[in-house]
Amino acid sequence: MTNDGRIFREAWIAGVKKHFPGEPKPGYVAPWEDTPEWERQCAAAVLGQVRAFIQVSAGSTAKLNREQKGRFIALCWIAQIHKHIEDPKPGYVADWDELPDWQRETDSDIFEYIEHAG
Repeated sequence: MTNDGRIFREAWIAGVKKHFPGEPKPGYVAPWEDTPEWERQCAAAVLGQVRAFIQVSAGSTAKLNREQKGRFIALCWIAQIHKHIEDPKPGYVADWDELPDWQRETDSDIFEYIEHAG
């Protein structure tokens, strides 16, 4: 499970570096070792949810568009935030349409990374 979280985190960091306008906050690109435990657990859980979704869909997730893939990541992440944080900031649980473009693109990239990594 720890490795799953690390894979998710690496995909997140790659997406942030690619899509974030300007210099991202240090926490956005902090290495796995510096990531809080609750966030590690969230990352591992969401990666597991994506893998399960791909499996029960018999690979048909390849037919989803980038937005659909990103929305799945975002929704799974929101559920994890509610699980780990009693009263999260609104930005932590923002719906897809409220997310900045860079974050939507990053979420879509994460899904596709997991999809291709197997």
